[in-house]
Amino acid sequence: MFSRIIRNDIFKSKAITVTTMVFVAASAMLVSLAAILVVNLSGALDTLMTQAKTPHFMQMHSGEIDTARLTAFAEQNSSVDEFQVAEFLNIDGAEIILGDNSLANSVQDNGLSVQSGKFDYLLDLDGNVINVSDGEIYVPVSYLKDNTAKISDKAVISGKEFTVKGFLRDSTMNSSLSASKRFLVSSNDYAEIKSLGNIEYLIEFRLKDMSALGAFETAYASAGLEMNGPTVTYSLFKMMNAISDGMMIGVILLVSLLVVVVAFMCIRFTLLAKIEDDYREIGVMKAIGLRVSDIKKIYLAKYMAIAAAGSILGFVLSFVFKGMLLENIRLYMGESKNSSFAVVLGIIGILLVFLAIMAYVNGVLKRFRKISAAEAIRFGTSQDKNRGAKRFTLSGSRLFNTTNIFLGIKDVLSRKRLYATMLAVLVISAFIMIVPQNLYNTISSKSFISYMGIGNYDLRIQTNNIDNISGKVTEIVETMKSDQAISKVGVLTTKTFKAKTENESEENIKIELGDHSIFPIVYSKGKAPAANDEIAFSTIYADEMSKKVGDVITLVIEGLEKDLTVSGIYSDITNGGKTAKAVFADNSAGIMWSIVSAELSDKSLVDVKVAEYADKFDFAKTSDIDEFVTQTLGSTISSVEMASYAAVAVALVITVLVTLLFMKMLVAKDRYSIAVLKAFGFTNSDIKAQYVSRTVFVLIVGIVLGTLLANTLGEMLAGLIISSLGASTFNFAVNPLSAYLFSPLMMICAVLIATMIGTSGAGQIKISENIKE
Repeated sequence: MFSRIIRNDIFKSKAITVTTMVFVAASAMLVSLAAILVVNLSGALDTLMTQAKTPHFMQMHSGEIDTARLTAFAEQNSSVDEFQVAEFLNIDGAEIILGDNSLANSVQDNGLSVQSGKFDYLLDLDGNVINVSDGEIYVPVSYLKDNTAKISDKAVISGKEFTVKGFLRDSTMNSSLSASKRFLVSSNDYAEIKSLGNIEYLIEFRLKDMSALGAFETAYASAGLEMNGPTVTYSLFKMMNAISDGMMIGVILLVSLLVVVVAFMCIRFTLLAKIEDDYREIGVMKAIGLRVSDIKKIYLAKYMAIAAAGSILGFVLSFVFKGMLLENIRLYMGESKNSSFAVVLGIIGILLVFLAIMAYVNGVLKRFRKISAAEAIRFGTSQDKNRGAKRFTLSGSRLFNTTNIFLGIKDVLSRKRLYATMLAVLVISAFIMIVPQNLYNTISSKSFISYMGIGNYDLRIQTNNIDNISGKVTEIVETMKSDQAISKVGVLTTKTFKAKTENESEENIKIELGDHSIFPIVYSKGKAPAANDEIAFSTIYADEMSKKVGDVITLVIEGLEKDLTVSGIYSDITNGGKTAKAVFADNSAGIMWSIVSAELSDKSLVDVKVAEYADKFDFAKTSDIDEFVTQTLGSTISSVEMASYAAVAVALVITVLVTLLFMKMLVAKDRYSIAVLKAFGFTNSDIKAQYVSRTVFVLIVGIVLGTLLANTLGEMLAGLIISSLGASTFNFAVNPLSAYLFSPLMMICAVLIATMIGTSGAGQIKISENIKE
C-alpha cells in the first residue's frame, strides 16, 4: 500500500520531489566529500612523510660546519635515532633554465641536492626513492603544477645541461610556504657544479621518541652547535604541507554544514506544502478514526524513500567530484593508504545525514496532533492568525503606496514565523556566497602582507649566504638612496641569538634587527620596539615562550646576558611563524639574511625597477612584493579560489530551489486568499507582483543580515583558519563590487526567476473551487 501511495504522490508532485532529493543529495555529497578529503589528506600526508622518513628536527646552516662535533653530539644524545648532514647547493634563479622558462623571477631559494643516505628521501610521483643517473635532473613538483617544466625538457643549471627525467616530492620543501626548493642530481653532476653555488647545510635528526623533541631542541641550542639558519620541526613540516588543501577542506566543511541546515529547511518547506495540499484529506482521515501514527507513516515512508534516493545519489556524486578535489593532494603527496577508510567514513557521514533527516521529518509531523478534523474539512487549509502588522496600513505608508507592494510586505509582517524559514535560508545563502569570496580576496590582496610580518612597500632585495654580506647590503642601500624613483628605503637583518628560558636552559631565536618604523606593520598587542632594550614577538613565538606585552626575556648578546622587555606581538606566517623584531645593534652573531625594502614614488615603475636591480645585483634575490606574496601563497590562494567559486554556485542553487519551493508552498497555502483577491478584481499579474514584493522584501533583509553575519561570524571563522599559520588578528579585505553589488544582484535575479516560476500556479486557481462560504 505504502509503495503505491508513494509512487502516486511522487508522480503528482514531481518538481517538489526532485528538488527535495537534490537538496538531500547535495547535503550527502558535501558531507561525504568532506569526510573523504579529510581522511585522504591526513592519510596521504602520513604516507608521504613515512616514505620519505621526514626528519624530526632540521637546522639549516650557512657557513663553516664542524661535522665531527655534530656527530659526537648525536652519539651522546640518547634521544637520537638517526643523524645526517645533507648539502643544499643554492643556485641563483637566473642560472636555472627549465625548457623555455627561467627562474630569474622566482622568490624561492632554488638549489641542487643529491639523494639522502639515511632519511629525508626525495621521492618520485609513485612514492619511490629516486635513483638518478648522470645527466638527469628531477624537478620539484611545484614546477609541474605551474607548467614551468615537463618531462624530457632540457634544463640548464649554471651552464651545464640536464634532461628533466621526472618530478620529485620533497616532504620538507613541497609547500609554497617553504622558502627553498630542492632539485635532485647525481653525485657526479653535483661534484662538477658544486663550485658554482653557495652551500647550505641541512643538519637533520630523527628521534627515537617524538615526545622528546622539545627537550632535544633545548639540548641542541645549549650545546652551541651550528645554527645560522631556520630551525624546522616535524610538526611544522606537516602543517606547511597540509595548509593549502586544509583551507579548501575547511571551506567545504563549512559549506556542507550550512547546506545540511538548508536541506532541513527545504524538507520543512516541502512537508508543510504537502500538508497544506492534503489538509482536507488529513481531516477526513482523522474524522474516520485513523490514528496520527498511521497518518505519519504515510509521510515518513515517502520521505524515507526520498532521503534514501538522495543519499545514494549524493554518495555517487561525491565519487564524481572527489577526483578533481583530490588532484592537488595526489600531486603533492601521492595516494593515501586510508582511501578505503575514507569511503567507510563517507558512508557513515551519509547515514548520519539520512537518520537526521528522518528524525527531523518525524518532528515536523507532530503538528498532525494540532490539526482539527472539523476545521480541516470545512476550510481545506490551516487558518493562520495574522498578527504583528496592525499598525502597517496603506493610508499610513508613504514609502509603499503601491497596493500590490503594500499587500506583499504586509503579508510578510503578518506571518513572520512562516517567512522566518525562508529568511534563514537566504541569510545562509548570502553567508555561503560572501565568506569564501572575502577569504579569497583577503589572502590574494596586497594588504595580506601585514599577516606575513612585512611592511607595506613595493620592492624587496634579499641577500643570504654570500660573502661580505654587510658590504653588499650597504652597496644596495647607497644605490637605492641615490635613485630618484625611490622615496623610502629600509634595511632589516636577521640573526640568531640564544634566549634564556624559564628553566634556565637556552633556546635559539631568530631576531630581525633594524628600524621597524620605516615600513611599520600592524601589532595585535603593544607596539613596535623602539628602544635597545625592547623586543617584539610573533604570535607563535609569544605563545611558545609564554610571553606577553611587558614581560622580560633574557638574551645572550656578545657573550653577555641582556634583559629585553616585550613591547608588542604581531602576526607572521613566514618562517613557520617564529620570528622576533628588535632595534639593538650587534656585531657578534652571524647574519642569516638581510632584506632591503623600498617604496617607489611611481608605482607603475615597479616592474622596471625589479628588472634593473635584479640585473645590477645578481648576487641577491629581487622581487616586487605582489610577486613575493603570490609565489609564497600561490597554492593556498588557488585552493581557496576554487572553493569560493564552488560556494557561489552552491549558494545560487540553494536560493533558486528554496525560493521555488517556498512559492509553491505559499500558493498552495494561500488558495483561499488568492481566490478572494481575484473576486475583488485583482488580476494574475497583480497577485504575482504581490508575491514578488514578498520575496524581494525578505531577500533584502536576508542579504543585509547575511552580509553582516559574513563580516562578523564569517571573519571570526576565517580568522581561526588563518591563525593556524601564525596570524593573531584577522580582518577581511572586502571587494565591494563582488560582495555588495554582484553577489546581491545574482541572488536577486535568482529569486525573481524562481518567484515567477513558483507563482505560475496562482493563475490557475479558480474562485468557484476555493471560496466555499
